Amino acid sequence: MTESEPVPLPAPAQPDRWAHLRRHTDARIALGHAGSGLPTAAHLAFQAAHAQARDAVHTPLDAAALLAALEERGWPAVPVTSAAPDRAAYLKRPDLGRQLSEESQRRLSEPVRAPDVVLVVGDGLSGTAVQANAVAVLEALIPKLQAAGLRVGPVVVAEQARVALGDPVGALLQARASVVLIGERPGLSAADSLGLYLTWEPRPGREDSERNCISNVRVGGLAPTAAAAQAAALLTAMFAQRRSGILLDSAAPATSPALPSDGVP
Repeated sequence: MTESEPVPLPAPAQPDRWAHLRRHTDARIALGHAGSGLPTAAHLAFQAAHAQARDAVHTPLDAAALLAALEERGWPAVPVTSAAPDRAAYLKRPDLGRQLSEESQRRLSEPVRAPDVVLVVGDGLSGTAVQANAVAVLEALIPKLQAAGLRVGPVVVAEQARVALGDPVGALLQARASVVLIGERPGLSAADSLGLYLTWEPRPGREDSERNCISNVRVGGLAPTAAAAQAAALLTAMFAQRRSGILLDSAAPATSPALPSDGVP
């Protein structure tokens, strides 16, 4: 090739046949390969997602900010902690995250009017998810419960919490039903996903099969307003059928309004 001859251009790249699918999912599909590993961009994106998931697990919930946000909206709130003394113990001993600390037991044992529904906001495995989504869900859910004639107790804000912590909370407050809003285990596609767990007549010893779950509440997942609508519908069915979990027929029409089972508004 002489200096006067043009430099040949590389052949055009093949069209990305997966591009239209990637628009509809956060899953890692058709990443390609470079040598024996991933392309650099895919490898770095994976490492970043892994770091975000680890951060979500270890970043503490800003309980003070959450309590302030609840109070600003006129919702009484009560802070509690589980029996796990710190994050390390919480991660190593899931059983401690299902029990209330002694101080929190005393706090919730003070005489109060029993609510129909107790709302528990727990950090779970992603304080990031709670900080980003919990208030928005409550803003949509609490008015629905009040409009249905249900008495809503103070919002319980729980640190180092597992899902089952809602059982002793509900039992101490003598609530007919509980809704636990909690940070879900982070994945490599979402580190800010909130879950809602609903239980009829919460008490220690309840099985996971006795709960109903609404999952993936986050930007890019289930919207807070949609999650609140689903939770309100499930609670309507629970108060009509007096049960939850796998025994609940959520598709059955309600035979009675979503009122306390004893008929007291």
